[in-house]
Amino acid sequence: MVAEAIASVLAQTHRDIALVVVDDGSSDASAAVAERALAAAPAGSRVLRQQPCGVAAARNAGAAAVDAEWIAFLDSDDLWLPDKLAAQIAWLAAHSRYRIAQTGERWVDRGRHRNPRLRHRKEEEIFPRCLERCLVSPSAVMLRRDLYAVLGGFDASFPVCEDYELWLRVALREPVGLVPATLVVKRGGHADQLSRSTWGLDRWRVAALAKLLASEPLAPERRALVAAMLRAKCGVLAQGATRRGRHEEAARYARLAEHVAP
Repeated sequence: MVAEAIASVLAQTHRDIALVVVDDGSSDASAAVAERALAAAPAGSRVLRQQPCGVAAARNAGAAAVDAEWIAFLDSDDLWLPDKLAAQIAWLAAHSRYRIAQTGERWVDRGRHRNPRLRHRKEEEIFPRCLERCLVSPSAVMLRRDLYAVLGGFDASFPVCEDYELWLRVALREPVGLVPATLVVKRGGHADQLSRSTWGLDRWRVAALAKLLASEPLAPERRALVAAMLRAKCGVLAQGATRRGRHEEAARYARLAEHVAP
């Protein structure tokens, strides 16, 4: 998959790129495969090896390794269609007030096409809907380095839902542009997919919501939305923990919900 992902970047019609592949402590031949795939890559492209630190730290390391005005990410199990970068750059040039934009995407689950549901639809003013679930795909996004820098990038303390956490902070500040074309293929269903290998993703969404309440200046109506979503997710987690006999965990989520001001 990583070789195919790299090939999809090298096949871009927009050629002014530098590609950094971050090997986050892999234990197989992935790094060697990536180095071979980069043999014909543009100058400045390379494999960056590091000890396993997680997906957030890996993306941050990749972004720090290149000097560019715009940053784009691609997960190793996804693909870009050839015009992805060109279409985004043209759209952003025509809509200069935007510092971030994503494209449409096609979902493939174990080789079969799957249509995104209505609740996953993408739009520009996404903050209220972002609270329920992540509506920005890292593989579909392009953002200005200055925006990425001022936000501090992905929070490396999040092993999962790091994208949900960052996009909440982005959407709080400005609209996320949408290039109205399907230019990314998201491939899912494989056993080592991060979202499948980690249980209880809402635990980390609750952590992101709590961080937002504690660290961001929120207008009253937005604070109310965040607090309501945090209470709802805590309720679901508490019920699930109770069913599994994990009463201390259930009580912890119940206390958190109670302490969140309406």
